[in-house]
Parts: sequence; C-alpha cells; structure tokens
Amino acid sequence: MTYSKTIKSLALKLVLSMFLLSLSCKENTKKEDVNETVEVEEAAPFFKLSLAQWSLHKFVNEQNGDPFLFAKMAKDMGFEGLEYVNQLYKDEVKELGFDLVIDSLKTMSELNGMQNVLIMVDGEGDLADPDLDKRNTAVENHKKWVDAAQKLGCHSIRVNTFGTNDPTLWHTSVVDGLKKLSEYAATKNINVLCENHGWLSSDAPKLMAAIEAVNMPNCGTLPDFGNWCVKRKAGAQWGECEQVYEDKYEGIKLLLPAAKAVSAKSYDFDEQGNETTLDYPRILQLVKDAGYTGFIGVEYEGARLDEKEGILATKALLLNSAELTN
Repeated sequence: MTYSKTIKSLALKLVLSMFLLSLSCKENTKKEDVNETVEVEEAAPFFKLSLAQWSLHKFVNEQNGDPFLFAKMAKDMGFEGLEYVNQLYKDEVKELGFDLVIDSLKTMSELNGMQNVLIMVDGEGDLADPDLDKRNTAVENHKKWVDAAQKLGCHSIRVNTFGTNDPTLWHTSVVDGLKKLSEYAATKNINVLCENHGWLSSDAPKLMAAIEAVNMPNCGTLPDFGNWCVKRKAGAQWGECEQVYEDKYEGIKLLLPAAKAVSAKSYDFDEQGNETTLDYPRILQLVKDAGYTGFIGVEYEGARLDEKEGILATKALLLNSAELTN
C-alpha cells in the first residue's frame, strides 16, 4: 500500500469511527427516552479493566488486522482502558511516521471514549546491557515512547530488563539503565514499569532490589500473573523454559507494593471458567490486600480459544474472582 493510500485509508477509518460513534450516542439517547425502568447497578470491582493489546497480536500479525481498530474492539468488549504494544505498529510507523501513528491512536481513543493507560515497549535495546554504550543507546531509544505516552495521556511505559542473566552484572547495569530513563520520564510525568517478563526480571526479589536501588517514585513494577521463567534453553530470551521462579504467588506479592499496573495473564480455562494454571481468586486477594485499585489489564495468550473468546473468558474470571475477595 502506498503512503497516500494509507493516509486516505486512515482518514476514512477516522470518519467511519466518528459516524459510528454518533449513531451509538443517538441510539443510546433513544433507548433512554423510551425505557424509564430504573436498572439496579451491579457492585463494581475494586479495580478498573483495561485490555492489553498483546491479546490481539494474532489479529494483527497473522490475520493482517488493523491495529488502529484496537480502541473500538476494546470498547465493544466492555473495557475502559487501553494498553498499547509498540511492536504491533512497526509497519505503520515505518510507512506513516511515528508522530502520525501516535496522533491517530489518540484520535481513535478519544472517538471511542477510551482511557489510554500505558505502552508496552519492546525492541528498543536492552536497558540492562553490561556494555555502557549499548545501554545508553537503549535509554535514548525508549525516550520517544515516553514522549508518546505523555501525548496519549498514559501514565506509564512498560520496559524490558534484558541484557545479561548474570545477577551481579545485571543489578549494576539495570539500575543504571532504569535510573537514566526514569530521570527523563519524570520530566514528562511518566512512570517506567518493570514487568516480570523473563530472565532476572522474573526473579521477584532481584527485581525489587533493583527497583529499590533506583529509588525513584516513577520507577515501579507491573506484576504479571504469568511470566515466571528465569532461564530458557540455550540462554534465549524466549522459547523453551528450563527454570521457573519457585513461587509465583509469593513473587506477585513481592512485586505488588511497587505496582502501578497489573497484568492478568491467561492461557486456558476449564469447564467452570477457571484458569488451568493460575489461581485467580488467590491472586486477586493478593492484589486487593496490597491496596491496588488501578487498572488490571487482560492479557490472553492461549492457543485453544480464539482471541476474543479468550479475552472475554479472562475478563469474566477477573470479575467473578473479585466477588470472592474479602
């Protein structure tokens, strides 16, 4: 697709979205005029619901779906917040330019009445690289996503802490990389969040020791219900896992005091709608006990259900589990 055709296509999408939103508002007004019955509202959970865009990565990468539809798709499935994944826009950034992509995402979120929560940043270099020059380059590469988060109205970016899996080297390197990026992000009122996302970031005590060493209020965590592999075959970042952090529930509990976002990972469900590998009621109780009341992002990563089914199953399990908390 040529640049001009892409721009035209995007413009048409924006116009169509505005038209659909207008129809929706008119329809809602019409229904309110006709129906005077007072509905009893269900008790709201202690958290807000966002959708992690990685839940739709097959839609984008395998089905050639339009990532700019993210806001509308999330709204249609009953979510309030959006958690973007930068790698799902790499082709659009290359063809349209970085600024136009970010402006378009802002427009689409506003048209659909959605709140932008955070950007998950991948592929911009290793913030824990022992090589100072490479680490500094990674810091610089991340800065544009801090700027994008500010423009979108997000509160955070999620970063990776790869670079080395040697605990001694990693601590020194990751503290330096995170501190430099967090100092810049603080000037934009943006948080830098570390997820348990593999390697030493999935060793909760070591990650918390790094966060505490950075010692900045805008450098925190994004506890993920899953992602507890600390070592993979042949030292790869992804792939077959050789070593798992011993207690994922204790790991979540350790990460929660510094949490500014939470990710509800899911893989598969039994006949009762429970996640087959994760005790959601137990995890939700940990989250509530920690005093967390922000967004919990649904991140379905399974293979058996299609993406929409998996997303809705995860959302339902979150809401059902919240009702079981004390």
